Amino acid sequence: MLERSAAWHVQAKRLGSLPSTVKKTLGAGNARRSNVKAVQPSNTGPDRREGVQSARPTSSDKVVASPPRSIPPKAGSRLMREWNGRMHIVEVVDDGFVLDGKTYGSLSAVARRITGAHWSGPRFFGL
Repeated sequence: MLERSAAWHVQAKRLGSLPSTVKKTLGAGNARRSNVKAVQPSNTGPDRREGVQSARPTSSDKVVASPPRSIPPKAGSRLMREWNGRMHIVEVVDDGFVLDGKTYGSLSAVARRITGAHWSGPRFFGL
């Protein structure tokens, strides 16, 4: 793995590193997995040598506040989730979400109705 890392750094030095949009996307993905804020490395810093980025953040590093939100489901979609042995089917309509004939304003309200506890609606339905 060390050889591959060294080869990547040599190649990045010759041909250029990843585009900044890819770095931001990777940083946001790592932050989402580890549940911490991501630090985007800058191109300058006291420990910058031979194309290797410092592990320590500098004052010019940018902090990504939160990961990008998921796209809401389109009207006409059906969301399904099994909870306590019962299958719950939610239909997405223009003005909210329909569960058992009643319209709710958000997926979190639907998840609260199903579970009786506070849940993130998109997380509950796997979005």
